[in-house]
Amino acid sequence: MTEKRHSIDVSFLKELDRFSFMVRKRVSSVYAGSRRSIHSGKGLDTRGYREYHWGDEPRTIDWNAYARTEKLYVREFEESKSLTNHILLDASNSMEYSSDGPTKFEYGAMLAIGFAYLVTKDNDKFAISTFATNVSFSQPKRGRKYLLRAIDRLAEAETGGETSIEECVKQYEKAIRSRSLAIIISDFLDDPKSIESAIYRLSIHELIVIQVMDKTEKDLQIDGLAKLTDMESGEELQTYVSKNFQKNYQELLNEHVYRIQQACDHVGADFYQFSNDKPIFEAFLETLSSRRRW
Repeated sequence: MTEKRHSIDVSFLKELDRFSFMVRKRVSSVYAGSRRSIHSGKGLDTRGYREYHWGDEPRTIDWNAYARTEKLYVREFEESKSLTNHILLDASNSMEYSSDGPTKFEYGAMLAIGFAYLVTKDNDKFAISTFATNVSFSQPKRGRKYLLRAIDRLAEAETGGETSIEECVKQYEKAIRSRSLAIIISDFLDDPKSIESAIYRLSIHELIVIQVMDKTEKDLQIDGLAKLTDMESGEELQTYVSKNFQKNYQELLNEHVYRIQQACDHVGADFYQFSNDKPIFEAFLETLSSRRRW
């Protein structure tokens, strides 16, 4: 049996049963799944009727309605759509950090599993692939058994290496065969230009970008003499953390996050930021509630 390296609590999944995942963009119709598009077209379920207009397909005319009204009506159908959910989860060294509670990777894995669970309810495909310097690919599949295997795989996943999000998205975008839902989960401790490039590359798809941080990264509470370690490179810095240091750190962090937010806004992607001390169900409540308001 493979050793479980990460503790991933999935007890929250039952709380997601009362939610469904709202899709905003048109997605592939290769597979007739249970997800419904708001667009009308050929499909299995009649959505309603409207008067015939020149150019409509004659086979859509409802002749029974014509016999009753002596007017031509065509049937409109609700089109079944499939959704493939591609989830990219950062597994670099920095995601192993935690000041208390789950590591950023474990928290990110819970988010990834939660989204996979939601699309599985609609019998849609998903793939959870991890990345650092390169991508560890998973093939999109559907079903509860595949979800259980994905949970085990994440619990056993090796983490390590530096983040190269631009290169990894370059690799991964070739594996996406149709317009899909793409979710990137990362602490985004990478060069802003690399992050922006990754966001733009996936912008053809419905895109959700989630930044996971430790609470001590969001709010630097240490002061005085301290040894700071770069989780990715292993570099150490002996320094004195003053109030001015904390202020400069916060300004740089805010600027970094602002650039990510701006790139997401530019392409119409959703951006969320969670710290790993936020109850996981509350994180889903925030993301799903905001999508329902759209």
